[in-house]
Amino acid sequence: MKSTDNRGIALLITLSVVTIMVTVTVALNRRMRNSITDAAVSRDRIIMTHMIDSAVNMACVILAKDKREGPADSLQDDWADPEVVADYLAQIPFDDGEIRMLISDERARLQINALVSYPKGRDFNPAQRELWYRFFDLLLAQQDESADKFISEPIVPDMIINPVKDWLDFGDDDAISGLTGAEDNYYRDLDPPYSCRNGPIRQIAELMRIKGITPELFAGLDMGGAGIGAYITVSGMSETPDHKFTFDGKININTADVPVMAALLPAGQEFLAQAICDFRVEKASESYMHDLTSPTWYKDVPGCADVTINADLITTSSDIFHVEVGAILNDTSMRAAVLLEREKNKKIGKWQCKVLNWTFK
Repeated sequence: MKSTDNRGIALLITLSVVTIMVTVTVALNRRMRNSITDAAVSRDRIIMTHMIDSAVNMACVILAKDKREGPADSLQDDWADPEVVADYLAQIPFDDGEIRMLISDERARLQINALVSYPKGRDFNPAQRELWYRFFDLLLAQQDESADKFISEPIVPDMIINPVKDWLDFGDDDAISGLTGAEDNYYRDLDPPYSCRNGPIRQIAELMRIKGITPELFAGLDMGGAGIGAYITVSGMSETPDHKFTFDGKININTADVPVMAALLPAGQEFLAQAICDFRVEKASESYMHDLTSPTWYKDVPGCADVTINADLITTSSDIFHVEVGAILNDTSMRAAVLLEREKNKKIGKWQCKVLNWTFK
Protein backbone atom coordinates (compact mmCIF):
# COMPACT_ATOMS: atom_id res chain seq x y z
CA MET A 1 0.00 0.00 0.00
CA LYS A 2 2.86 2.35 0.87
CA SER A 3 4.55 1.53 -2.44
CA THR A 4 1.41 2.59 -4.32
CA ASP A 5 1.17 5.82 -2.31
CA ASN A 6 4.83 6.58 -3.00
CA ARG A 7 4.34 6.05 -6.71
CA GLY A 8 1.32 8.38 -6.64
CA ILE A 9 3.23 11.05 -4.78
CA ALA A 10 6.17 10.69 -7.19
CA LEU A 11 3.79 11.07 -10.11
CA LEU A 12 2.26 14.19 -8.60
CA ILE A 13 5.71 15.65 -7.97
CA THR A 14 6.77 14.83 -11.51
CA LEU A 15 3.64 16.43 -12.96
CA SER A 16 4.15 19.52 -10.80
CA VAL A 17 7.76 19.85 -11.92
CA VAL A 18 6.78 19.35 -15.55
CA THR A 19 4.01 21.95 -15.18
CA ILE A 20 6.42 24.43 -13.61
CA MET A 21 9.00 23.77 -16.33
CA VAL A 22 6.41 24.20 -19.08
CA THR A 23 5.18 27.44 -17.49
CA VAL A 24 8.71 28.78 -17.12
CA THR A 25 9.56 27.71 -20.68
CA VAL A 26 6.46 29.41 -22.08
CA ALA A 27 7.20 32.56 -20.09
CA LEU A 28 10.83 32.59 -21.23
CA ASN A 29 9.74 31.92 -24.79
CA ARG A 30 7.25 34.77 -24.63
CA ARG A 31 9.86 37.07 -23.12
CA MET A 32 12.37 36.11 -25.80
CA ARG A 33 9.79 36.68 -28.54
CA ASN A 34 8.94 40.06 -27.05
CA SER A 35 12.62 40.93 -26.82
CA ILE A 36 13.15 39.89 -30.42
CA THR A 37 10.07 41.86 -31.49
CA ASP A 38 11.18 44.92 -29.50
CA ALA A 39 14.63 44.67 -31.00
CA ALA A 40 13.16 44.40 -34.49
CA VAL A 41 10.90 47.40 -33.89
CA SER A 42 13.83 49.41 -32.50
CA ARG A 43 15.90 48.40 -35.51
CA ASP A 44 13.11 49.43 -37.88
CA ARG A 45 12.64 52.76 -36.11
CA ILE A 46 16.35 53.51 -36.40
CA ILE A 47 16.23 52.67 -40.11
CA MET A 48 13.10 54.81 -40.60
CA THR A 49 14.79 57.70 -38.82
CA HIS A 50 17.60 57.48 -41.38
CA MET A 51 15.01 57.22 -44.18
CA ILE A 52 13.30 60.40 -43.01
CA ASP A 53 16.63 62.17 -42.57
CA SER A 54 17.57 61.21 -46.14
CA ALA A 55 14.23 62.46 -47.44
CA VAL A 56 14.70 65.84 -45.73
CA ASN A 57 18.17 66.10 -47.25
CA MET A 58 16.61 65.37 -50.62
CA ALA A 59 14.05 68.14 -50.01
CA CYS A 60 16.96 70.52 -49.42
CA VAL A 61 18.49 69.43 -52.74
CA ILE A 62 15.19 69.98 -54.58
CA LEU A 63 14.66 73.43 -53.05
CA ALA A 64 18.24 74.57 -53.67
CA LYS A 65 18.02 73.44 -57.32
CA ASP A 66 14.71 75.27 -57.67
CA LYS A 67 16.23 78.54 -56.42
CA ARG A 68 19.09 78.29 -58.90
CA GLU A 69 16.58 77.94 -61.74
CA GLY A 70 14.69 81.16 -60.95
CA PRO A 71 13.56 83.54 -58.21
CA ALA A 72 9.83 82.76 -58.33
CA ASP A 73 8.25 79.89 -56.40
CA SER A 74 5.00 78.39 -57.63
CA LEU A 75 2.96 75.22 -57.94
CA GLN A 76 4.69 74.72 -61.29
CA ASP A 77 7.98 73.88 -59.53
CA ASP A 78 9.37 70.39 -58.95
CA TRP A 79 9.00 70.65 -55.16
CA ALA A 80 5.22 71.07 -55.59
CA ASP A 81 4.79 68.06 -57.91
CA PRO A 82 4.24 64.81 -55.94
CA GLU A 83 5.28 62.65 -58.90
CA VAL A 84 8.57 64.51 -59.37
CA VAL A 85 9.25 64.39 -55.63
CA ALA A 86 8.57 60.63 -55.69
CA ASP A 87 11.14 60.24 -58.50
CA TYR A 88 13.73 62.06 -56.39
CA LEU A 89 12.96 59.84 -53.39
CA ALA A 90 13.38 56.73 -55.54
CA GLN A 91 17.08 57.62 -55.84
CA ILE A 92 17.60 57.07 -52.10
CA PRO A 93 19.22 53.60 -51.75
CA PHE A 94 16.98 51.86 -49.21
CA ASP A 95 16.23 48.29 -50.29
CA ASP A 96 13.16 47.89 -48.09
CA GLY A 97 10.44 50.23 -46.95
CA GLU A 98 8.74 53.24 -48.49
CA ILE A 99 9.24 56.99 -48.14
CA ARG A 100 6.63 59.63 -48.88
CA MET A 101 7.13 63.38 -48.79
CA LEU A 102 5.02 66.49 -49.30
CA ILE A 103 6.56 69.96 -49.57
CA SER A 104 4.42 73.07 -49.13
CA ASP A 105 5.13 76.79 -49.11
CA GLU A 106 4.75 78.59 -45.77
CA ARG A 107 4.29 81.84 -47.69
CA ALA A 108 1.04 80.41 -49.01
CA ARG A 109 -0.43 81.05 -45.56
CA LEU A 110 -1.35 84.12 -43.55
CA GLN A 111 1.33 85.17 -41.07
CA ILE A 112 -0.46 85.46 -37.75
CA ASN A 113 2.34 87.53 -36.19
CA ALA A 114 2.12 90.13 -38.96
CA LEU A 115 -1.22 91.28 -37.53
CA VAL A 116 0.78 93.54 -35.19
CA SER A 117 3.42 95.99 -36.41
CA TYR A 118 6.76 94.84 -35.03
CA PRO A 119 9.33 95.71 -33.77
CA LYS A 120 7.29 98.22 -31.74
CA GLY A 121 4.65 95.57 -31.16
CA ARG A 122 1.90 97.90 -30.02
CA ASP A 123 -0.52 98.59 -32.87
CA PHE A 124 -2.35 96.79 -35.64
CA ASN A 125 -0.68 96.53 -39.04
CA PRO A 126 -3.52 98.27 -40.99
CA ALA A 127 -3.11 96.29 -44.22
CA GLN A 128 -2.90 93.01 -42.33
CA ARG A 129 -5.91 93.85 -40.19
CA GLU A 130 -7.99 94.40 -43.31
CA LEU A 131 -6.70 91.14 -44.80
CA TRP A 132 -7.51 89.20 -41.65
CA TYR A 133 -10.98 90.75 -41.42
CA ARG A 134 -11.68 89.67 -45.01
CA PHE A 135 -10.34 86.17 -44.34
CA PHE A 136 -12.49 85.58 -41.27
CA ASP A 137 -15.52 87.28 -42.78
CA LEU A 138 -15.44 84.98 -45.82
CA LEU A 139 -14.54 81.84 -43.86
CA LEU A 140 -17.23 82.30 -41.24
CA ALA A 141 -19.81 83.06 -43.93
CA GLN A 142 -19.08 79.70 -45.55
CA GLN A 143 -19.80 77.64 -42.46
CA ASP A 144 -22.59 75.18 -43.09
CA GLU A 145 -25.57 74.71 -40.80
CA SER A 146 -23.81 71.95 -38.87
CA ALA A 147 -21.41 74.55 -37.50
CA ASP A 148 -24.22 76.00 -35.40
CA LYS A 149 -23.88 73.16 -32.89
CA PHE A 150 -20.67 74.62 -31.44
CA ILE A 151 -21.50 78.31 -31.85
CA SER A 152 -23.37 79.77 -28.89
CA GLU A 153 -23.60 83.16 -30.61
CA PRO A 154 -22.85 84.44 -34.11
CA ILE A 155 -19.11 84.95 -34.63
CA VAL A 156 -17.91 88.13 -36.30
CA PRO A 157 -14.27 88.74 -37.32
CA ASP A 158 -13.53 91.24 -34.53
CA MET A 159 -14.35 88.58 -31.94
CA ILE A 160 -11.24 86.73 -33.16
CA ILE A 161 -9.00 89.51 -34.48
CA ASN A 162 -9.08 91.71 -31.36
CA PRO A 163 -8.10 88.95 -28.89
CA VAL A 164 -5.34 87.81 -31.26
CA LYS A 165 -3.97 91.36 -31.41
CA ASP A 166 -3.98 91.62 -27.61
CA TRP A 167 -2.21 88.26 -27.37
CA LEU A 168 0.51 89.47 -29.77
CA ASP A 169 1.14 93.04 -28.66
CA PHE A 170 3.67 93.99 -26.02
CA GLY A 171 1.15 96.00 -24.01
CA ASP A 172 -0.66 94.37 -21.12
CA ASP A 173 -2.84 96.99 -19.55
CA ASP A 174 -6.49 98.00 -19.50
CA ALA A 175 -6.38 99.15 -23.12
CA ILE A 176 -7.87 96.00 -24.62
CA SER A 177 -8.75 96.05 -28.32
CA GLY A 178 -12.40 96.97 -28.83
CA LEU A 179 -15.13 95.29 -26.82
CA THR A 180 -13.94 91.76 -27.59
CA GLY A 181 -10.22 91.94 -26.81
CA ALA A 182 -8.54 90.17 -23.90
CA GLU A 183 -5.41 90.90 -21.91
CA ASP A 184 -3.71 89.04 -19.08
CA ASN A 185 -6.50 89.58 -16.54
CA TYR A 186 -8.93 87.62 -18.71
CA TYR A 187 -6.66 84.57 -18.96
CA ARG A 188 -5.74 84.72 -15.26
CA ASP A 189 -9.43 84.26 -14.40
CA LEU A 190 -9.72 81.04 -16.42
CA ASP A 191 -9.60 77.55 -14.92
CA PRO A 192 -6.79 76.67 -15.17
CA PRO A 193 -5.29 80.16 -15.39
CA TYR A 194 -2.40 81.07 -17.69
CA SER A 195 -0.63 84.16 -18.95
CA CYS A 196 -1.16 86.14 -22.13
CA ARG A 197 1.77 85.76 -24.55
CA ASN A 198 2.28 89.52 -25.17
CA GLY A 199 4.60 88.72 -28.05
CA PRO A 200 4.84 86.72 -31.28
CA ILE A 201 3.24 83.27 -31.36
CA ARG A 202 5.79 80.46 -31.59
CA GLN A 203 3.64 77.41 -32.33
CA ILE A 204 0.48 77.39 -34.45
CA ALA A 205 -1.47 75.33 -31.87
CA GLU A 206 -1.02 78.23 -29.44
CA LEU A 207 -3.90 79.91 -31.26
CA MET A 208 -6.30 77.69 -29.34
CA ARG A 209 -5.24 79.40 -26.11
CA ILE A 210 -6.58 82.71 -27.38
CA LYS A 211 -10.07 83.90 -26.54
CA GLY A 212 -12.54 83.15 -29.33
CA ILE A 213 -10.52 80.45 -31.08
CA THR A 214 -12.03 77.09 -30.22
CA PRO A 215 -10.52 73.73 -31.22
CA GLU A 216 -13.43 73.35 -33.63
CA LEU A 217 -12.67 76.67 -35.33
CA PHE A 218 -8.96 75.88 -35.43
CA ALA A 219 -9.27 72.34 -36.83
CA GLY A 220 -12.48 72.76 -38.85
CA LEU A 221 -14.52 70.22 -36.89
CA ASP A 222 -18.19 70.47 -37.90
CA MET A 223 -17.38 73.41 -40.20
CA GLY A 224 -17.79 71.61 -43.48
CA GLY A 225 -14.19 72.37 -44.46
CA ALA A 226 -10.69 73.06 -43.18
CA GLY A 227 -10.24 75.10 -40.02
CA ILE A 228 -8.22 78.28 -39.76
CA GLY A 229 -5.12 76.31 -38.72
CA ALA A 230 -4.71 75.11 -42.31
CA TYR A 231 -4.27 78.66 -43.61
CA ILE A 232 -2.07 80.24 -40.93
CA THR A 233 1.65 80.19 -40.17
CA VAL A 234 3.83 81.55 -37.39
CA SER A 235 6.85 81.69 -39.72
CA GLY A 236 8.06 84.71 -41.64
CA MET A 237 10.22 86.63 -39.19
CA SER A 238 12.82 88.88 -40.80
CA GLU A 239 15.49 91.20 -39.48
CA THR A 240 15.18 94.98 -39.69
CA PRO A 241 18.14 97.26 -40.55
CA ASP A 242 18.59 98.06 -36.84
CA HIS A 243 18.89 94.32 -36.02
CA LYS A 244 15.40 93.97 -34.60
CA PHE A 245 12.65 91.72 -35.97
CA THR A 246 9.46 92.17 -37.93
CA PHE A 247 6.94 90.16 -39.96
CA ASP A 248 6.14 91.51 -43.44
CA GLY A 249 3.10 89.25 -43.82
CA LYS A 250 3.49 88.91 -47.58
CA ILE A 251 1.68 85.97 -49.17
CA ASN A 252 2.90 84.11 -52.24
CA ILE A 253 0.05 84.40 -54.73
CA ASN A 254 1.65 81.59 -56.73
CA THR A 255 0.92 79.05 -53.99
CA ALA A 256 -1.91 80.45 -51.81
CA ASP A 257 -5.06 78.34 -51.41
CA VAL A 258 -8.44 79.62 -52.56
CA PRO A 259 -9.62 80.96 -49.14
CA VAL A 260 -6.41 82.99 -48.75
CA MET A 261 -6.57 84.23 -52.34
CA ALA A 262 -10.19 85.29 -51.81
CA ALA A 263 -9.16 87.33 -48.76
CA LEU A 264 -6.48 89.10 -50.81
CA LEU A 265 -9.00 90.21 -53.43
CA PRO A 266 -11.01 93.42 -53.00
CA ALA A 267 -14.48 93.06 -51.49
CA GLY A 268 -16.99 91.84 -54.04
CA GLN A 269 -14.34 90.18 -56.21
CA GLU A 270 -13.61 87.15 -54.05
CA PHE A 271 -15.49 84.95 -56.54
CA LEU A 272 -12.45 85.30 -58.85
CA ALA A 273 -10.18 83.42 -56.44
CA GLN A 274 -10.84 79.99 -57.93
CA ALA A 275 -10.19 81.22 -61.48
CA ILE A 276 -6.90 82.78 -60.37
CA CYS A 277 -5.80 79.56 -58.67
CA ASP A 278 -6.74 77.48 -61.71
CA PHE A 279 -4.84 79.87 -64.02
CA ARG A 280 -1.58 79.10 -62.17
CA VAL A 281 -1.57 75.43 -63.18
CA GLU A 282 -3.11 75.54 -66.67
CA LYS A 283 -1.26 73.30 -69.12
CA ALA A 284 -1.04 72.78 -72.86
CA SER A 285 0.76 69.71 -74.20
CA GLU A 286 2.00 68.89 -70.66
CA SER A 287 3.65 72.31 -70.32
CA TYR A 288 2.51 75.15 -68.09
CA MET A 289 0.98 77.98 -70.07
CA HIS A 290 1.52 81.02 -67.86
CA ASP A 291 4.51 82.88 -66.48
CA LEU A 292 4.08 83.66 -62.78
CA THR A 293 7.20 85.72 -62.08
CA SER A 294 5.49 89.12 -62.09
CA PRO A 295 3.43 89.93 -58.95
CA THR A 296 0.68 91.33 -61.20
CA TRP A 297 0.27 88.23 -63.40
CA TYR A 298 -3.22 87.79 -61.92
CA LYS A 299 -4.42 90.63 -64.17
CA ASP A 300 -4.03 88.26 -67.13
CA VAL A 301 -6.73 85.99 -65.70
CA PRO A 302 -10.01 86.45 -67.61
CA GLY A 303 -12.16 88.95 -65.70
CA CYS A 304 -9.27 90.27 -63.58
CA ALA A 305 -7.89 93.05 -65.77
CA ASP A 306 -9.31 95.72 -63.45
CA VAL A 307 -8.51 93.87 -60.21
CA THR A 308 -5.82 95.35 -57.97
CA ILE A 309 -4.40 93.49 -54.97
CA ASN A 310 -2.51 95.50 -52.36
CA ALA A 311 1.14 95.13 -53.41
CA ASP A 312 2.24 95.25 -49.76
CA LEU A 313 0.43 91.95 -49.16
CA ILE A 314 1.83 89.77 -51.95
CA THR A 315 5.01 88.25 -53.31
CA THR A 316 5.93 85.57 -55.85
CA SER A 317 8.75 83.93 -53.93
CA SER A 318 9.38 82.16 -50.67
CA ASP A 319 12.28 80.72 -48.72
CA ILE A 320 10.43 78.90 -45.93
CA PHE A 321 8.91 75.50 -46.64
CA HIS A 322 7.01 72.89 -44.63
CA VAL A 323 8.02 69.29 -45.28
CA GLU A 324 5.87 66.33 -44.22
CA VAL A 325 7.76 63.03 -44.40
CA GLY A 326 6.51 59.52 -43.75
CA ALA A 327 8.46 56.25 -43.68
CA ILE A 328 6.99 52.72 -43.69
CA LEU A 329 8.98 49.57 -42.94
CA ASN A 330 7.72 46.09 -41.97
CA ASP A 331 4.23 47.29 -40.99
CA THR A 332 5.74 50.04 -38.82
CA SER A 333 5.46 53.71 -39.71
CA MET A 334 7.01 56.98 -38.62
CA ARG A 335 6.22 60.59 -39.54
CA ALA A 336 8.00 63.90 -39.15
CA ALA A 337 7.17 67.54 -39.82
CA VAL A 338 10.14 69.71 -40.72
CA LEU A 339 10.36 73.45 -41.32
CA LEU A 340 13.15 74.45 -43.71
CA GLU A 341 14.53 77.87 -44.51
CA ARG A 342 16.34 78.28 -47.81
CA GLU A 343 19.28 80.67 -47.66
CA LYS A 344 22.41 81.57 -49.56
CA ASN A 345 25.70 80.56 -48.03
CA LYS A 346 27.68 83.81 -48.00
CA LYS A 347 31.04 82.03 -48.02
CA ILE A 348 30.53 79.74 -51.01
CA GLY A 349 27.68 81.62 -52.71
CA LYS A 350 25.43 78.56 -53.02
CA TRP A 351 21.85 78.03 -51.91
CA GLN A 352 21.21 75.61 -49.07
CA CYS A 353 18.59 74.86 -46.44
CA LYS A 354 18.68 74.93 -42.67
CA VAL A 355 16.23 73.25 -40.32
CA LEU A 356 14.12 75.67 -38.26
CA ASN A 357 12.00 73.03 -36.56
CA TRP A 358 11.81 69.23 -36.60
CA THR A 359 9.02 67.25 -34.95
CA PHE A 360 8.46 63.50 -35.01
CA LYS A 361 4.81 62.43 -34.91
